[in-house]
Amino acid sequence: MSVSRRHFLKYCAGSATVLGLEFSNLGTLEKVLAAAKRPRQPSYPISDIIYTTLDRTVVPTTPNAPYPGTIILQPCQLSEYATYNYGGWTQNEGSGFPYKSPDMATEAVGPSVTDPSVAAMLLTFFTISDIHICDKESPARCIYYGYQYPEPYEDPPADTQPAGNSSAYSGIILYTTQVLDAAVQTINAVHQVTPFDFGISLGDAADNTQYNELRWYLDVLDGKMIHPSSGAHRGAHNIDYQKPFQAAGLDKSIKWYQCIGNHDQSWMGTALMTDYTRKTLVGPNVLNIGIPGVVQNWPLIFSQRGYYMGVVDGSTPYGDIINAGPEGNYPKPPKVAADPQRRSLSINQWMREFENTTSQPVGHGFTPQMIKEGFACYHFYPRADVPIKVIVLDDTNKAGGAAGALDSQRYNWLVNELEEGQAADELMIVCAHIPLNPYKQTEPQPPPALWPRWPSLWAPSPILQSTVLETLQSYPNFVMWIAGHVHRNAITPQSSGGDNGEYGFWEVETPSLRDFPRGFRRFEIGRNSDNNVSIFVISVDTANPLGGGSSPSLISRSYSIGANQIFQNPVQQGPGVDPDSGIYNAELVIQLGQLSPGLQEKILNISPVISSFKISTTSALAKSHTVILNNTVGGSTPVEYMASESSSFSGAAWQPYSQAPYFTLNPSTTGSTTVYFKVKDGSGTQSAVASELLRGGGTV
Repeated sequence: MSVSRRHFLKYCAGSATVLGLEFSNLGTLEKVLAAAKRPRQPSYPISDIIYTTLDRTVVPTTPNAPYPGTIILQPCQLSEYATYNYGGWTQNEGSGFPYKSPDMATEAVGPSVTDPSVAAMLLTFFTISDIHICDKESPARCIYYGYQYPEPYEDPPADTQPAGNSSAYSGIILYTTQVLDAAVQTINAVHQVTPFDFGISLGDAADNTQYNELRWYLDVLDGKMIHPSSGAHRGAHNIDYQKPFQAAGLDKSIKWYQCIGNHDQSWMGTALMTDYTRKTLVGPNVLNIGIPGVVQNWPLIFSQRGYYMGVVDGSTPYGDIINAGPEGNYPKPPKVAADPQRRSLSINQWMREFENTTSQPVGHGFTPQMIKEGFACYHFYPRADVPIKVIVLDDTNKAGGAAGALDSQRYNWLVNELEEGQAADELMIVCAHIPLNPYKQTEPQPPPALWPRWPSLWAPSPILQSTVLETLQSYPNFVMWIAGHVHRNAITPQSSGGDNGEYGFWEVETPSLRDFPRGFRRFEIGRNSDNNVSIFVISVDTANPLGGGSSPSLISRSYSIGANQIFQNPVQQGPGVDPDSGIYNAELVIQLGQLSPGLQEKILNISPVISSFKISTTSALAKSHTVILNNTVGGSTPVEYMASESSSFSGAAWQPYSQAPYFTLNPSTTGSTTVYFKVKDGSGTQSAVASELLRGGGTV
């Protein structure tokens, strides 16, 4: 039999039963916060209710502009957003975005999947990307390029898009650490009900390759006290975005891994660091450079002077921008408090910081040898009992810039990883920062039969994008490329063409915590009822604050929507994406026949295996003859268990699965007894029976 999955939380309903949780029909999770076993109380706890995007999505409301599409505010006018309804949004019952089923060969997006089924779940994990932890008081940012959009225009003036953009400035830079904390709490809450096998962050942890930005990122994940200000620490006692706060920390049972992004190693993710920018980061002088022209020659801009880039005044409620504008406006060069914690990190130094955390695994994928060499590529196996290999690839441009690129060393490494995975009959996934051959950003008018691709995203690259694409499509066991970078929810099918045009791999992009639509991705990979491989992908937004009202994360959500409206950034970036919420949840199918015969056999034969079974109790439970059946199960994910004091399980019934269910012994049991235990997965495949001798009628 197969298990109905109306939403992504249903598989581990047994865990919900144990914790006393309730589910709605479409993905609402009510949780008992105490059950999360947090070691410390976060300063900004999340709500008791989490809405997945299957149930509710954040939908922006229309600003009160005098004419459609008219810009009446500058991005920095945060205090005026509410007046003109910039940043407004709704989240109504029934506004969710259900799973869609895109077609690999035709790229058509099929109707909503209302009741998909998975026979055997193999792996669950989350991806988070483009957190862009920001030192808003840093003197070496480029705030001036965006905070008064649409000024400044390109120099010389042009009829094209002005130079300013939301990457240079948005009000969200005030609350990046607090938003990450809210996302971590949301991940923890989901994990308590439907556990993740692992998580991976897809790059751009820091916004400007600064040491203090990376430490804030790691310390939020570790659950430390966060001091989100720098320099003179203005406003640290009375301004919400500057106040120290206690982070919740990621659940210590979740292993998480890291990719590197362009912002993690380049100035604002755009250019290689220079002596001038390095000195400016740690010094008292505000960055003074030129204005980019039609052709952005960053080395030339760094050698020019004329415009101070500005900083956030941390003592004002809306983060007013100071020390920005033409140098002629300043009789003396503007100064800030110097801070050595703002120093720029080399790729080796950046990787080394991941050894200095309290979470697992040590290094989060980066080994001492990799750190020494500055080579940020590795692989890992999330579960020893499931043939899935995750290949973590550094596809950033080492010459600077935001385009994807591979040199011969990284390309040859990738080919070797694919060769080994194919030979070992392993299902393979690549996690990288930058997408490969993804859908174009904006929809052409009128829309063509096939949405065009975005070739410039990988230009230039020593190894051509087309070469990388053809290489990947030559390995049948490679099924998915997961990336961030573009801050969107696009899903691009990469068909291999030819006689087997339906074969190929899926490319799934993870949105940013910075820009709208915000959120992280949950992935579930399983054998479906047709014995093919299904990959369920869902976007989850950060939860609202506990008790209603406002919170830093909620304010930042409004600022992200307002910036999107002012800069007129596209939301629907590719077919299948909801044009209002920017959400795309999908069931992605890989035909079993595409995979190598050895991998096909492995997938078809995967079943639940009880790897440990241990009975425990307490004095209070022993009085009622109740024990706890602690168990660990490998292979496919169990959905039900059965326990009995009879080896034939006489009179026992299947129960929703839990890793530690309570079991009441027969009241007449006074001496030793044996408890028998077994589980089954969604296909109805049962495990072998495990048992343990219990002495003294439940007193262990």
